[in-house]
Amino acid sequence: MKGVYSLILLTISNLFMTFAWYGHLHLFKKMAWFAKLGLVGVILVSWGLALFEYVFQVPANRLGFEENGGPFSLFQLKVIQEVITLTVFTLCAVFVFKTDKLGWNHIVGFVLLVAAVYVIFKKW
Repeated sequence: MKGVYSLILLTISNLFMTFAWYGHLHLFKKMAWFAKLGLVGVILVSWGLALFEYVFQVPANRLGFEENGGPFSLFQLKVIQEVITLTVFTLCAVFVFKTDKLGWNHIVGFVLLVAAVYVIFKKW
């Protein structure tokens, strides 16, 4: 179950990360109070969101890491993190931010990332 909890926490963490890193570029501009903030204000709001990213990310990595009783090595955790990051970002960009359309090249890139997961997890 530690692996499942780790994946859930990483996904939640990445939702906060996506909004902290990219929300101010499109979504938050639609909020009148946010649009008036200068760069320092935007940075502070993003740091506030990033705090919650770390609140979920740190326990996710601790739970998932094999030396703490989890099922994943460091390399596996990192590759899982990247795939979750890209998946969450893509879903947010397409369905929440609505700034981009999912193209064939994105799908090919995702397939290659899944192949990377396979290569990292394969016992050679």
